[in-house]
Amino acid sequence: MGRKRIAGLAALTALAALAAGAAGCTVQPAGAEGERGSPVHIDVPSRTPTAPVSRPPDDADRPSPAAPPSTRQAPRVLWSPGDSGRDIRELQARLRQVAWIFHGPTGTYDELTEQAVRGFQGKRGLPRTGVTDSATWQRLLAMTKEPGRWELYLMGGQPADAPDARCRTGRVLCISKSSRTLRWMIDGRTVSTMPVRFGSEYTPTREGVFSVYWKSRHHVSTLYDSPMPYAMFFSGGQAVHFSADFAARGYGGASHGCVNVRDEEAIARLYEQVRSGDKVVVHW
Repeated sequence: MGRKRIAGLAALTALAALAAGAAGCTVQPAGAEGERGSPVHIDVPSRTPTAPVSRPPDDADRPSPAAPPSTRQAPRVLWSPGDSGRDIRELQARLRQVAWIFHGPTGTYDELTEQAVRGFQGKRGLPRTGVTDSATWQRLLAMTKEPGRWELYLMGGQPADAPDARCRTGRVLCISKSSRTLRWMIDGRTVSTMPVRFGSEYTPTREGVFSVYWKSRHHVSTLYDSPMPYAMFFSGGQAVHFSADFAARGYGGASHGCVNVRDEEAIARLYEQVRSGDKVVVHW
């Protein structure tokens, strides 16, 4: 090959090398023995990944605002101190069943009832308010039974039965063992009504039609040596009279056959109105 041709090839090779270097590639040289050079590798530099462009989230991307925590509704108040009526009697009767109250039922939400409710609530992990709310009432219902008539009226105050037919004429002390009440009646009209207590099964109060044969304002029993104020005798030693024991214990006790009245003011008024000879009817 002529020198001019060799020089031309060398120049072309140099130009190719410059062009390859400008493109960022490396060219592996041929071996010393004049072997074919290794293939040309193009080393492309890697790009550093860029962080995604931040943008305000669309409405669909925004999380829903957190809902406020649900507030537990306070139990509804049913009864509170000062209330009265049949419902309060049932509350007191049920509290008696679980030994949280020992008086009554009186039908009045008094201080002792408030204390009993507070104690019951505290024992069951309920707020100690002393007020009967729906939560307290449901817990009490689950632990007790429906009180009967006698339980509701242990201290008296129960509605009187309809008057016996023998009570509808004249002046009559109409006494019902079934409702445990005494009606003072004149010519079929009820003047007053009061709760009463009777004798035990061993000393029962006699039933029938009698009349008041003796009145003794400050009487003391000669048989039992116990006071019998406002006594109105109608059958042997049996009389209608005030009983301090009945006023204190209610139907937890019994008389020795007399008809006990627990309201001293009521029997004091009755004593002034009743005359000797007035009729007495004791019935179921």
